[in-house]
Amino acid sequence: MPSDNPANIAVLIPVYNHAEAIRQTVDRLRRLQLPIILVDDGSDAHCAAVLDTLAEAGNVELVRLPINRGKGAAVRAGLARAADRGLSHALQVDADGQHEADDLPPFVEGVRADDETLRIGYPRFDASVPRHRFYSRYITHSLVWLATLSFALRDTMCGVKLYPVAAVNRLIAEHPCGNRMEFDSELPVRWVWQGGRVSNLPVRVRYPTDGVSHFKLWRDNVLLAAMHSRLLLGMLRRLPDLLNRRQEPLS
Repeated sequence: MPSDNPANIAVLIPVYNHAEAIRQTVDRLRRLQLPIILVDDGSDAHCAAVLDTLAEAGNVELVRLPINRGKGAAVRAGLARAADRGLSHALQVDADGQHEADDLPPFVEGVRADDETLRIGYPRFDASVPRHRFYSRYITHSLVWLATLSFALRDTMCGVKLYPVAAVNRLIAEHPCGNRMEFDSELPVRWVWQGGRVSNLPVRVRYPTDGVSHFKLWRDNVLLAAMHSRLLLGMLRRLPDLLNRRQEPLS
């Protein structure tokens, strides 16, 4: 039955030097029949030119950051634009083509404008995933489960998330959640802390078509370690409340 208050949704794609993959990614996402917001996170001239061309098509908007600030900053910029456009939700998808577009409709189907559930993808990897990356994700999973004292978040690192725009923007106005890759995990943890609803949905994942990785070993590991330290300290401050939630009967 159609919703009497349908959501107004756009696809949000942060982009940094994925010139070879972004065309195909946008082409596949067009089947969702949703407007697309591309956020150029200070890409080089070649990728910027590709994004300019894509933005000439109907239903594609380009937000450009003058310098590279990181994925978290790019997503925040996209969410700010989504708010300016009066959108109720933004579906974040990675630029590198690793997500199967056919798995995305369940994130948006039947969503109401007033639905404040954070929908997060959890990956179903194919054989392309490097084994060290597959197993190392469980370090983050374990720290997230500890920070929330729950298994509500199956995989915070997946690049597919449906954000309720107004509610998420209120959260990041108080807690920006980092400029780079730490944003992906910190925001969902803080969402759970404030009692926000979460839905985990499967997404098939294959590793990037252009082989571009922007993970900087020392810089990003330091940022992630600092983020997990903040979250664990935050969990300790919220420990009585989190324990009380675990004891509440299921509705």
